[in-house]
Amino acid sequence: MSALQTAAISKADSAPAIAYPTLKRRLLCMIYEGMLLFGVLFLSGYLFDTLTQSRSALTLRHVREAWLFLAMGIYFVWFWTHGGQTLAMKTWHIRVVAADGRPITKQQAGLRYLLCWMFLLPTLALIGWIGFRGNEVTGSLILAFAFLLPPFWMKLDRDQQFLHDRILGTRLIVA
Repeated sequence: MSALQTAAISKADSAPAIAYPTLKRRLLCMIYEGMLLFGVLFLSGYLFDTLTQSRSALTLRHVREAWLFLAMGIYFVWFWTHGGQTLAMKTWHIRVVAADGRPITKQQAGLRYLLCWMFLLPTLALIGWIGFRGNEVTGSLILAFAFLLPPFWMKLDRDQQFLHDRILGTRLIVA
């Protein structure tokens, strides 16, 4: 074996293995992210009310919801494309990267944000469509299913990734 081959093998052996965050770490990060998003959505809502001079949350309700959805999307896309981490992800040492380890693009970040909603939005639409008047247990069970499906998928995935990350070719790693 030549010296060059030996150096290549030892270099491959010494390459650090990629560590993926545990489900517990991801869930704790999501809880912290929710607290941070409260401030982002509060300021976005205040800006919306100031610009539209609305005095009630029911004024332009659907426009307000779209505005807040867009504000949240801008928050995530900006942080994911500028370092791969939101503040909560920095705290829990989680980073989103492309499959090859490089930072994700704006298109990937935008699609990732939309796909993160893939289980929740259809479930909420189903609950709204069926109505469940007087039977909150059924609606709660369907909503619980929507929240439990992504972690269940993560446990089945070989790299411990959520379905939206698998589809887009992105991954969460320990930073």
